[in-house]
Amino acid sequence: MVEGTVHRLEPRIYYYTFGPNEPALSVKSGDTVVARTRDAGGFNEKMEPMPEELKQHSASTLLSERNPQVGPVYIEEAEPGDILAVTIQRIKLNRDYAWSRHRSNFGSLTGEAPGKQLFLNDPVPEAKFDWQLDLEQNTGILELKSSRRKRIEIPLHPFLGSIGVAPRFGRIETSLVPGEFGGNMDCIETREDTILYLPVWVRGAYFSFGDVHAAQGDGELCGVALETTAEVTVKLEVRKGKNIDWPRLEDETHIMTTGSIQPLMDCVRIATVELVKWLVDDYGFEKWEAFQVISQAATMRIGNVVDPNYTVVVKFPKKYLPD
Repeated sequence: MVEGTVHRLEPRIYYYTFGPNEPALSVKSGDTVVARTRDAGGFNEKMEPMPEELKQHSASTLLSERNPQVGPVYIEEAEPGDILAVTIQRIKLNRDYAWSRHRSNFGSLTGEAPGKQLFLNDPVPEAKFDWQLDLEQNTGILELKSSRRKRIEIPLHPFLGSIGVAPRFGRIETSLVPGEFGGNMDCIETREDTILYLPVWVRGAYFSFGDVHAAQGDGELCGVALETTAEVTVKLEVRKGKNIDWPRLEDETHIMTTGSIQPLMDCVRIATVELVKWLVDDYGFEKWEAFQVISQAATMRIGNVVDPNYTVVVKFPKKYLPD
């Protein structure tokens, strides 16, 4: 098999939307893209803020300047109905610092937003948390101010919080939204050595990524993970002759399906139905036997419960697949 070209992408614009924005790069199926990300607030690996000339702007509306995306990358062979297989080869953290925060009227404890007051209680107080990243020991360290325990250390598990293609039906979605196009799923499975399968809705796919997290708990409960930067390497391959409706993932031990919508229970239903389809179509299971083995052997992760759509990942062990 002929190896594709390796492209090093230096973004001229970081986009705050998923859609058919002007491509930063055009590649062929089988090519690899290497690029450095900025964090969710636009800071680079030196904690320098995003210059205005690198930001996406709109003449008709004010954009939310969160989760700046690298790309989009136009894949020449990609057509609507194809699958884009994204192999996440490397997420190399390049900063020894990550930040997290609590934001008023945002997160899992409230349904409120600015201009949308639902409750009489005071909002969650604003707070910022500075985490040091020990890249050699692969740990995140938070110094605690009001606890008998002076610090907490957690293992790092870097992943791409936001990764996807242009949405279907001509839609443009902000980089805060997950959906059938991928997007801001905030699921920890989008990490090194995982293949992410994305349905292609637009010619060229318009693939983008960003929002690297050094670590995050299930649900991203406060709405903010350990936000940092990395050099990311992905291989892009177009799969013809088969289509899917929602993003799927595969790693060494599991096949996985996703659902991103509200309410949370509908995420579970979408991801479960997609997993049933996968077992039937690719592995020869009978539909209701597939549902039964999923019910007894699958596990489930909540990617986020804070974005405009929530995300659930259902995981099925490969050891139960036929040879």
